[in-house]
Amino acid sequence: MSEYGIEVRHLNKQFEAFQLSDVSFVVPSGSIMGFIGENGAGKSTTIRLILGLLRPDAGEIRLFGEDAATLPARTREEIGVALDESFFHDSLRPKDLDLILKNVYRNWDSGAFYGYLDRFDLPAGQRVKKFSRGMKMKLSLSAALSHHARLLILDEATSGLDPVVRNEILDVFLSFVQDEGHSILVSSHITSDLERVCDYITFIHRGKIVVSESKDALLERYGLIGCTKADFGRIDRADIVGYRESHFGCEVLVQDRAAAAKKYPDFQLERVSLEDIMLFYVRGEKR
Repeated sequence: MSEYGIEVRHLNKQFEAFQLSDVSFVVPSGSIMGFIGENGAGKSTTIRLILGLLRPDAGEIRLFGEDAATLPARTREEIGVALDESFFHDSLRPKDLDLILKNVYRNWDSGAFYGYLDRFDLPAGQRVKKFSRGMKMKLSLSAALSHHARLLILDEATSGLDPVVRNEILDVFLSFVQDEGHSILVSSHITSDLERVCDYITFIHRGKIVVSESKDALLERYGLIGCTKADFGRIDRADIVGYRESHFGCEVLVQDRAAAAKKYPDFQLERVSLEDIMLFYVRGEKR
């Protein structure tokens, strides 16, 4: 069994107005990797490259330790996918999908599929065109979880869902990776969801990886300084990732909270969230 569910090494893809540059990260088996970044940062492009829906200009992608470009069909069936847009035709009903997918996946489990339909309150006889966006995502997840996949690749899997259902889905994710041979790559703009369940975080910004590491280490390392505008000038430029000014003072994101605590002992220094890190990189001012 491979040490990693996904390995992405030095991936590049050029478009007319956007470039994915030297993207590298790994998703260890038995873990959940959260994939974050602003709209247009490259999350969906990277996911489509991993799935073979796009061809990279350069770089390597390995799934379960094997070259993704030559992955056998039987092994590819061990990947469950739910993208941000439903790929099920509007005229189909969930019970139709059961009949179709049992002929696609060797390990299709109708009992599991209907179990997820019940769990997510999805009517088996209603056509997909009548489903809300959230219902379509729950249907995609139900299908992705019903053929005994070892790897789930999910793009905005909790988008459009109410907090109760999101919480239930996150519990499903945690149960899924209890088997150390299973792993999940999940992109989401709801960073609080990722903070709850993820073991690792990969942050992509403008087509480049900013950081990819343990979630706990990431949140422990960064810090947020609160200070007056007058005191802001005392902070070394090299320590600043980004900052925001308001009528009340300045907030400054620093990469090394422990070092900042020693260097600026009279400043207010707080822990950060994933949302803080992303917002200051994307929207924060630079010195």
